[in-house]
Amino acid sequence: MALVAYRNLLRSARIAFQGDMPTLFAARAEVRKNFEQNRHLSAGSEELSSSISRAEEVAKFLKENVVQGQATEGENYKLRIHEHTERGDNEDIKKVKGKSTLGGVKCCSS
Repeated sequence: MALVAYRNLLRSARIAFQGDMPTLFAARAEVRKNFEQNRHLSAGSEELSSSISRAEEVAKFLKENVVQGQATEGENYKLRIHEHTERGDNEDIKKVKGKSTLGGVKCCSS
C-alpha cells in the first residue's frame, strides 16, 4: 500500500509540475523525505494507514487542483490546464449549503 501511494504521489507531481524541473525535483525530494521519515511505522498500524490515506489525498489534490501559471506580456498569465484538472460550474460557487451567497438579497435592491 505504501509503495502504491508513493508512486501515485510521484505521478501526480509529474502531472502537476510538468515542464517546471526545479519544482518537480523539489516535490520529489519532499515526497521521498516524508516517506523515509515514516519508514519505521509497523504494518497494519493506525498511524501507517492514516499516513497512506494522507498521501493519497495529497496526490489527488496535486493532480486535480494545482494549475501552473506562466507570466506573459503585461499582467496576464497563461495557465496550463490538463485533462485531470478539476472543473466546476459557476452554480457550485454561487451556492453555499443551499443558500445564495447574497443571503437571498438581490444585488441592486434598496
